[in-house]
Amino acid sequence: METKGKVDVLLGLQWGDEGKGKVVDVLTPDYDVVARFQGGPNAGHTLEFENQKYVLRSIPSGIFQGGKVNIIGNGVVLAPDLFMSEAQELEKSGHPLKDRLHISKKAHLIMPTHRLLDRAYEAAKGKDKVGTTGKGIGPAYTDKVSRNGLRVGDISDNFEEKYEAHKKRHLSMLESLGWNEFDGLAEAERKWMEGVAYMRLFHFVDSEHEVNNLLRSGKSVLCEGAQGTMLDVDFGSYPFVTSSNTICAGACTGLGIGPNKVGEVYGIMKAYCTRVGSGPFPTELFDETGKKIRDLGHEYGAVTGRERRCGWIDLVQLKYSVMVNGVTKLIMMKSDVLDDFDTIKACVGYRLSNGEETTDFPYEIDHVTPIYKEFKGWKTDMSHFTAEEQFPENFRTYVQFLETYLEIPIKIISIGPDRAQTIIRK
Repeated sequence: METKGKVDVLLGLQWGDEGKGKVVDVLTPDYDVVARFQGGPNAGHTLEFENQKYVLRSIPSGIFQGGKVNIIGNGVVLAPDLFMSEAQELEKSGHPLKDRLHISKKAHLIMPTHRLLDRAYEAAKGKDKVGTTGKGIGPAYTDKVSRNGLRVGDISDNFEEKYEAHKKRHLSMLESLGWNEFDGLAEAERKWMEGVAYMRLFHFVDSEHEVNNLLRSGKSVLCEGAQGTMLDVDFGSYPFVTSSNTICAGACTGLGIGPNKVGEVYGIMKAYCTRVGSGPFPTELFDETGKKIRDLGHEYGAVTGRERRCGWIDLVQLKYSVMVNGVTKLIMMKSDVLDDFDTIKACVGYRLSNGEETTDFPYEIDHVTPIYKEFKGWKTDMSHFTAEEQFPENFRTYVQFLETYLEIPIKIISIGPDRAQTIIRK
């Protein structure tokens, strides 16, 4: 009888920025393969260890572990120039990428003109803009679904010809939008083509065959998601979402894995909540408390440096995320950020504009009012703790309440940015 490996999925349960990079880094020693299944260079997975800080955008977070296969799946959109600068930075710090990283031929490419389209679309929306990172990700996914995309597998003999045809199409679209800011396009293209030449040094693979062959040979695979559940194009706070499926099902379509292969689904959340860019955020705090959370949590985008909006944990939203992902284990990040608060709040229901109360996540969350349960703060510096027995009573009460409400155990609690500041619970 053939041996079979396992596929576990790790993804964010809120609006992104939950700390996925660190968790992947903590979990990777248990896996043979780490694979990214969606998103683009708008991801910013931060890892800190041995006094070094790394921010990964397109490259899977298993790259720091020797002997692991790392795969960029077909569901990812890749910008060759940004990929090159990210990869070269890692190679400089002594991590040999070319023998560790495989790229799906079916992954789509983000062109320089996609970035111009991104800016043109956002400008056309005016005050209704989504607040994208401007990296061309939406337009690249739009080309994909309209069957006009350029893929990694197209990087072949007549690639320049294919590129020019796509560029010509984009330029006529930009013209129809009245866009005339083309300064720097020639330089961006030069850098982009340099990135394409650099990408040719890597293994291009049919990742669906590779992943399934690895599973057949008994290997274990960790699928790494980018962004968060509430940015999913179907289930997130539409239209203020990303352009891909960030939920667990995205691992199947983004890598070519059958749903019956998925085992554990690790859902990552912060002990509070943040959001970047535009869009509704029911528990957002506009007062000193929100500012304090932002400052203590260093809540600024890893890629953009943008201030993150901060608020209390939203359990209505989290329960919804647990449901649509089929989460089996929870991981709570940044618990230490709340160490110094007298009172901690958790949203346990919404009051709708008609006065009704609900614990179901509604179609629209623009005008809901959060209903809070209050907890006494633990007022203890937990960042140096090494075992869960050291947790103060008030923190245990908070954790226990979250587990009861969400009906899922919290398996891992992070109490600081370093790899070592991680408590795995019994």
